[in-house]
Amino acid sequence: MDRIAQAPTLQHIDVSGPAAQAGDVRRMAWWFWPSREPARSVVVCVHGLTRQGRDFDVLAGALSHQAHVVAVDVAGRGHSDWLADPMGYQVPTYAADLGQLLHHLRQRFPGLPVDWVGTSMGGLIGMTLAAQPALAPRRLVLNDVGPVIEWEALRRIADYLGRSPTFSSEAEGVRYLVQIAAGFGLHSDAEWHALSAPMLRLREGIWGLHYDPTIAVPVQALMALDETSSRQAVLAGEAALWALYDRIEAPTLLLRGADSDLLTRETADAMSRRGPKARCVEFACVGHAPSLVPADQVAAVCAFLDAA
Repeated sequence: MDRIAQAPTLQHIDVSGPAAQAGDVRRMAWWFWPSREPARSVVVCVHGLTRQGRDFDVLAGALSHQAHVVAVDVAGRGHSDWLADPMGYQVPTYAADLGQLLHHLRQRFPGLPVDWVGTSMGGLIGMTLAAQPALAPRRLVLNDVGPVIEWEALRRIADYLGRSPTFSSEAEGVRYLVQIAAGFGLHSDAEWHALSAPMLRLREGIWGLHYDPTIAVPVQALMALDETSSRQAVLAGEAALWALYDRIEAPTLLLRGADSDLLTRETADAMSRRGPKARCVEFACVGHAPSLVPADQVAAVCAFLDAA
């Protein structure tokens, strides 16, 4: 399989979700790799909290031998529009947006089944949609995420999410992002550059990150609660996510970094016994989250989706 596909095209869809004002329409960007052979499916890939669609370049190279691959820039990231109300940067908004994209893709590619690959936040969005029969994908890949989000991982994420760093050069920005993404595990310099360069934007001679810094507002609001209230909110969220997970019927593959601080082995084991009874594949020397760049990670996803 190819490690890198042909360059994708940048496409857009107009969406209106619960965060939009009456009559307000936003533009959501997505990257498209057409299948090199007659397509058997459409694979939708959705990134983590601070990431963007080009994270999936390598995976798309492997999947596009027989599938159309779509990788989304979720609202406020990449080339998608920013929200007027930062409290809209939460899973219900993203799920509403992606539901509209799924409807568009099913009209554009009638008869082709849709599969889902979601890393971290992208997995939570996938769980939300997979619990709805009208929107559920044929197969679901959850990358290092489940219904239980560990409290200390939330603290770690909130720490860097609230920053809005600038850099004097692209190389300086790449070094910063490599540090933030240490949980991805070992990668070559070329792989780190490929993962990091799309995360940077040059504005008026200053390098910065691609995303709206106010995506941090909902997380900061949670962390600003007193400890008892915030933990109660997290537990309520976990209960809602377990209820969603238990309604999923699509065959599910769960990927886990063996050193992940966000998805514990205990939660992964519970996910293998409940709901869709996910099959778990764990990767050594990786934290949160597997980047889906190393060959063994790509092969695990391809084998699961090809088996359909």
